[in-house]
Amino acid sequence: AIHNASMRKHNPFIAINCAAIPSELFEAEFFGYEEGTFTGAKKGGKKGLIEIADKGTIFLDEINSMPLDLQAKLLRVIENGAVRRVGGTHNIKVNVRIISASSIDLLNEAKKGNFRNDLYFRLSVICIKLPPLRERKEDIPLLCRHFLEKLSSDGSKKIYGVDKEALDILSSYDWPGNVRELKSCIERAYLFEKSECITKESLPTHIIKQDIVPSENE
Repeated sequence: AIHNASMRKHNPFIAINCAAIPSELFEAEFFGYEEGTFTGAKKGGKKGLIEIADKGTIFLDEINSMPLDLQAKLLRVIENGAVRRVGGTHNIKVNVRIISASSIDLLNEAKKGNFRNDLYFRLSVICIKLPPLRERKEDIPLLCRHFLEKLSSDGSKKIYGVDKEALDILSSYDWPGNVRELKSCIERAYLFEKSECITKESLPTHIIKQDIVPSENE
């Protein structure tokens, strides 16, 4: 949303889950490499993700998973506005907006020495705290509608909403897995539901078996 509302919206948006990249591949993935740098390197070398995102936005999800040595190199990119490919001898200028996200408190991790202080303060120009889903349950109906619209978009199966009983159950659950857990729940219900509306019967058992808090307008 930040990218699409910005002047960079017509340029690349690169999203990276830092937790999904093996530590030994981090540097080559982020900064690219020159031809012949290592066995199996592509002819002509390869652009890194930061270079690909030039003039656009790079989103670093779960940035707390980035190795400390790579954090130092990312800080250098931010300070200098340039990357150097693995095996390279010259810097390549880049103009990239960096957005990062973490599921844990980065400032606390920095105090423990698990995240670089200097990188934290360089990234934290604007901080947005997204409350867990259990603290914003008024979003659940909106999210359910959004997920169902996406699931129904191919036209193979149309489900138009969630009935009141099922919505009360969803709203009484604490969602330890936050929005990702709700999305998985709705996808499962979509697959099992036989009517045009999600009902209690298509929800996972562990979510059904709880005390239901009736809605205010009941």
